[in-house]
Amino acid sequence: MSENSIDFAQIRAQFPILNVCENGHPLVYLDNGATSQKPQSVIDALEKYYREENANVHRGVYGLSERATEKYEGAREKVRCFLNAKSTKEIVFVRGTTEAINLVAHSWVAENLKEGDEVIVTEMEHHSNIVPWQLLRDKLGIRLNVLRMNQKGEVCLNALKSMVSEKTKMISVTHMSNALGTINPVKEMVEIAHSVGAKIMIDGAQATPHMPVDVQDLDCDFYALSGHKMYGPTGIGVLYAKESLLEIMPPYQGGGDMIYSVSFDKTEYNVLPYKFEAGTPHISGAIGLAAAIDFLNDVGLNHIAQHEAQLLKYATEQLSKIDGLRIIGEADVKGGVVSFIIEGVHPHDMATLMDQDGIAVRASHHCAMPVMQHFDVPATIRASFGVYNNLDDIDRLVASINEAKEMLL
Repeated sequence: MSENSIDFAQIRAQFPILNVCENGHPLVYLDNGATSQKPQSVIDALEKYYREENANVHRGVYGLSERATEKYEGAREKVRCFLNAKSTKEIVFVRGTTEAINLVAHSWVAENLKEGDEVIVTEMEHHSNIVPWQLLRDKLGIRLNVLRMNQKGEVCLNALKSMVSEKTKMISVTHMSNALGTINPVKEMVEIAHSVGAKIMIDGAQATPHMPVDVQDLDCDFYALSGHKMYGPTGIGVLYAKESLLEIMPPYQGGGDMIYSVSFDKTEYNVLPYKFEAGTPHISGAIGLAAAIDFLNDVGLNHIAQHEAQLLKYATEQLSKIDGLRIIGEADVKGGVVSFIIEGVHPHDMATLMDQDGIAVRASHHCAMPVMQHFDVPATIRASFGVYNNLDDIDRLVASINEAKEMLL
């Protein structure tokens, strides 16, 4: 099926919130990098669970609990297929990418690194992929090294090769930058990490809604995603990790489902993946995430990537015609994100005026302050695209920018 055969107008119609008006104007939602809107199928799955299936999982022998457990574990299998993991034992449900990175940092890394060992991150990372490593640096005495980027917002593989050594134990890198849209060459970065015996963590929060991901093909050690970025509920995410690593990692939290038996003398931990899922899980979140994966599979991630590439190309062309507008992040390989500034205008002022036209964009440092420091800007305006966006949205974005410019300059 070709991209042109996909009815994106029909797909857009599946999102009820896009019928909402903001300040008297139809909503143009361009903040997908922060969170995506939800299709009716995801909303229905959540409602059905709470109306007809609500019970705790794994613990009840009555029918309602058994059906809830079946739905919850069915969601795990759906994630496994989505990422092409070998086993559901490698799929750990967490609150989101942030918790997944912290789990790896405070379990595998804290257990296996010592003073003088090195962790490498890139300059374009989200704060969630910086701060956990800083906490360990301060606690363990490890070194945190930064792979710098160029003025296009790209990292250099040769520079990474020159940085790694036998002291390198972990590389943690974003698959796609939330602030710039840069898509990193993660498969090659995995090979570089493994060449010196290091492990690699990939932050896939921005990638999984927009492109196919195959963790076996990447051969990554850890991969994280957030459900709310990929048309699913908030508060649910996934840590993929190789089974051999999860087996030797200590639990991140204690209590509830992560135990097999407990006495005051000794606790035996549960089997994978439950060893890392303490307490009552976000059952409805997992079920909603499964519905979101069904939605993505129905549309096809390759079709979504093609559609968003067209939006990115058109938006870049149209925005480049605006006097005084500077695009921040011009990598050769980008996802559907355009960050920009207007000379002489603070991004917050611009975004506030654009909201009056019903245009929802993000104006901030995007939880990536080192990126802003690199480009010597306080913040950017970011338009980030999703499957439901279209060329009319971009035309309205451009018109709103021009109108706001006239008022502010």
